[in-house]
Amino acid sequence: MGIVIMSFANVIHMLLWAYMWVLIIAVFLSWVRPDPSNPIVQVIYRLSYPVLDFARRKIGFLVINGVDLSPIAVIIALQILDQLLIGLLSKLANMM
Repeated sequence: MGIVIMSFANVIHMLLWAYMWVLIIAVFLSWVRPDPSNPIVQVIYRLSYPVLDFARRKIGFLVINGVDLSPIAVIIALQILDQLLIGLLSKLANMM
């Protein structure tokens, strides 16, 4: 049973890691203004915009003088969530 839990922890870790890269790519795309009709650009914006918009609405000080710091805050939050979940699931797997 411990192997299943560790496998589940690894899948969660990979998904969080992949989503962090989606956020980083979205930030770079916002700097270069690519063609909005490009399907890849649309997918990246659709994956990243809801979370970034939620962070902007809930934490008002993330936009300072036109500089949007919400990607940094979301990536830090994802890193903390990743460390907490992986630590918790590894302890759970070791107990079994």
